[in-house]
This record gives sequence, structure tokens and C-alpha cells, in this order.
Amino acid sequence: MNYDRKADLVIIGGGPAGMAAALAAREAGINDILILERDNELGGILRQCIHGGFGLHTFGEELTGPEYAYRYEKRVKEENIPYMLNTMVTELTPDRCVTAMNEKLGVFTVKAEAVILAMGCRERPKGALGISGTRPSGIYTAGTAQKFVNMKGYMPGREVVILGSGDIGLIMARRMTLEGAKVHAVCELMPYSGGLARNIEQCLNDYGIPLKLSHTVAEIHGKERLEGVTIVKVDENRRPIPETREYVKCDTLLLSCGLIPENELTKGAGISLDRVTGGAVVNGKRETECEGIFACGNVLHVHDLVDFVSDEAVIAGRSAAEYIKGKSNEKIKIKLQTDGKIRYTVPQIITELSDTTVYFRVSDVYKNAEILIEDGEEKLYSKKTLKLAPGEMESIKLTANMLSRVKSGEIKFSLKTGV
Repeated sequence: MNYDRKADLVIIGGGPAGMAAALAAREAGINDILILERDNELGGILRQCIHGGFGLHTFGEELTGPEYAYRYEKRVKEENIPYMLNTMVTELTPDRCVTAMNEKLGVFTVKAEAVILAMGCRERPKGALGISGTRPSGIYTAGTAQKFVNMKGYMPGREVVILGSGDIGLIMARRMTLEGAKVHAVCELMPYSGGLARNIEQCLNDYGIPLKLSHTVAEIHGKERLEGVTIVKVDENRRPIPETREYVKCDTLLLSCGLIPENELTKGAGISLDRVTGGAVVNGKRETECEGIFACGNVLHVHDLVDFVSDEAVIAGRSAAEYIKGKSNEKIKIKLQTDGKIRYTVPQIITELSDTTVYFRVSDVYKNAEILIEDGEEKLYSKKTLKLAPGEMESIKLTANMLSRVKSGEIKFSLKTGV
């Protein structure tokens, strides 16, 4: 097959993950790098995140989203790393052939020695939620509303209900309030919030916005424009309790009901996805089961902080560089299993005897718990903690010494409660 061009490394996505991976690969000695970005600028979703709280871990100072992204964009340009904007990747094959298209070149192909997936994630839309009622205007995902307000200067509405307590929804509750809207409530189906504790405090409590846990929107009202919603409390099985139905007059409903990794290209390449994260199954190097294809950032699993996205992208960039240079050093294969209380780990497999940071989330709010890591009957690690919550990603470093003690080829992450 004839290719339009070749490259050592192709990175799909020019957000913070893609740019951090590119810079890490360049620092590791890879010169022939190409970033493909479908938007008209680098920076990804951070361009519309004008609130602070970014960069404390990575840069040691608080930045807005655009400021954080610009730090990386500036370095990418200083390093003369090539990138294409307004370029949509349509296909990725297991042998690392990338098909893309843009207005200038039309459809073209790039054969890469290695590929890094950094496509980010998308919001779960209304159609996936099964809410009964009509389909009036005034219903937006929280991220769409954020783009309208912060980048376009449009107000979606003035009387607002938010469904879902993910971080974007919490942040938009504050943003809409600051712009003069009345946020009547943030409704959350689960008995706990899906967002960071600091965002609950700073975005809801500081502004007197009620957080209704174990509540959902049962019905949408209005023909042309949203006129109101019916909210209802749910029981422990998430079934509506009819006598708790309450009508709330509003002209805007924002949906913050979870993020889904953008993995159509991943699936098209035949790469297995983790059933919990929705991202690829990867080893400690962030390499997928397709040799030479790596993944990082929110396309792999949804992160709380962009600083952790950058950390993971550095791992992927350095690992891709090692692969291109033929320096891969895989000597072991240890599978990581979870008990359900711990929902997932990333990575899911460890293939190298070196210190490896494992990220994980829990499935519920647990207090006075003990995190256990075991190889059969042997306890490799334990740590007591006062509180764990699904909205907060946790991490543990598995040392090379710890991994060298594994005999079964499988270690289990579990949670012991009530300790």
C-alpha cells in the first residue's frame, strides 16, 4: 500500500494529553512527530474552562484552563513539533496506519512507527438518559453550556436545573449564578456526588445552591421551550418514589451525567476496551494490546485533574519513544484484578519490573477502610484511610521490589471496610 507520508510518531488529539505526550517524546529523542487535531486550535476542552484550579501539581501555581493549555502550546511551537488543525482522523488500523482528512489535503494516510491516542472524552447526551417528556429547546449538556457562556458570550437561560453532580455541572452551577441566572437545584441520582469535594464547597455551598442527592429528573415539560421539570427522589434501588414528585419551573436543564472516552477509533483498530472505564486496556507503559499504539488522558479513563492527564501523557510519550527506538523491556505479565468496591485500575496489566503508579476509583463512599493489595494469600500492601469517594481518583505506587514478589501472575486490589 502506498502512504501519503510516514512519521515516527502520530498523536491523535491536540489537547493537554496530546501536547504533553508530544513534548515527552521529543525530550526522549523523537524528532519526527505529527499531532492531528480536529478543532481549529490546540488546547482541547481547556480552552473553554476559564475557571481556576489548574496547574498546581504540574506548574506549582494556579492557572485557568486556557493558561494551562497555552503553557503546552507555547512549548510545542518552540520545539517546532508539527501539527495539523481542522483535521479529522477517520480510521486507525492495528498496523498503525492513520487515515485523516482536512480541507487542504482531502483524505490522506500516514504510516506511523507508533501512535498515541489522546482524543479525550465526550458528555453523555439526553438521549442516553431515558427521561420522559417532550423535546423542547433549553436542554444542554453542561459542557455545551460552558462553551456558549465562556467562548460565545451566550446565556442558555435564566432559570436553571442541573441533572448530575459531575465536576462540569458543579462548575456551571457557579458560572450560571455569576452571570445572573437562578440555579434552583443540582439533582444527583446517586446518594453521593460524582464531583470533587472542593467543587461542592466552592461552587454550590458558597452560593447557597442545593444539592439534592438520590434525586433525578422524571419528566420534561414544554413544547417549544422548556417550561419546567419534575424531579423525584429515588430509593436505594434507584426507583422513583412517586409521592416525592416535585415540579420546578425553569427554562434551562443542564446535563452533567458522566463522560464517555472517545474510543471509536480505538474500537475500529480492534483494541479491547475496559468495561468499566470505557477506555483501552493498557499496561504500565500505557501501551494497548496493539503493539506500538498507546493511550493517555481522558480517552483512557476520565481524570479529576488535568495535572494527572499530563503525568500520564508523559508516560505514554516516553514509552512510545522507547518503542520507536526498539528499547522495550517487557519481562513480566501481571494482571490487576479488583473486588467491585474498587471499580477499576489503570493500568490493568504490568509488563515491566519497575516502579508503577496505579490509579483507581471506588464504587461508593467508604469510611474507615483499608486498601489491600494481595498476591493470593500474601499481602503486598495495605493502607488505612478515613474516606474514599467515587468522585476522587486515588493512586498507589507499586514498587519494583513489591512486583518482584508476585508469584501467581495476578494481584488483587480490594477494600476492607469498617476497620
